[in-house]
Amino acid sequence: MKMNKQNFFLIGGMATAICLTVGAMIATTAEGETPDLVSGTQAPNFTGITSTGETVSLSDYAGQTVVLEWTNHDCPFVGKHYDAEYTNMQSQQLAADEDGMVWLTIISSAPGKQGHVTPAVANQLTEQRGAAPDHVILDETGEIGHLYAAKATPHMYVIEPDGTLAYQGAIDSIPSARTRDIPTATQYVTAALDALEAGEEPEETTTKAYGCSVKY
Repeated sequence: MKMNKQNFFLIGGMATAICLTVGAMIATTAEGETPDLVSGTQAPNFTGITSTGETVSLSDYAGQTVVLEWTNHDCPFVGKHYDAEYTNMQSQQLAADEDGMVWLTIISSAPGKQGHVTPAVANQLTEQRGAAPDHVILDETGEIGHLYAAKATPHMYVIEPDGTLAYQGAIDSIPSARTRDIPTATQYVTAALDALEAGEEPEETTTKAYGCSVKY
């Protein structure tokens, strides 16, 4: 089709407008995203309500090592680590408790989204699975999740007694939902906790979390 001068400028103008609009959308998205935390810096404080109705803050545990676990019981990647045969998550929770560490499980699923639960259901899940967190925090608004830029379930964070973020990312090194991968995977959270107990810095401080997206 032959294009006259008027059509050329019309189409060119439309293309420019589309590009500017898309560019603005991308810029808005980028500016609106929560920036990732940097390992080795101070972990941000937060306050949340637990499944038993208590109000807890990260600052309550100053002087103790704290593990944060983002979870969604309907996510198969979470199911992998809570599997009744391997009990990978439960075992790590119990080991942390024995070492005097604090384990906070956080549910940031919004009402109506996958993984959202009532306090009663959250407590029931903890009992049924033999889980042993110190608290389960219900973060329905996603405020805590966005504060930590939590992207997946599970997404794990290890915070040193002085409040420094020592580790963030995946629970282990094999990004799958297969339970058979657990025995051969490097357990990043366990390794980080062991390093801190030995007075050392974790070898891995940041990895890419894998699993289901957090359902904000």
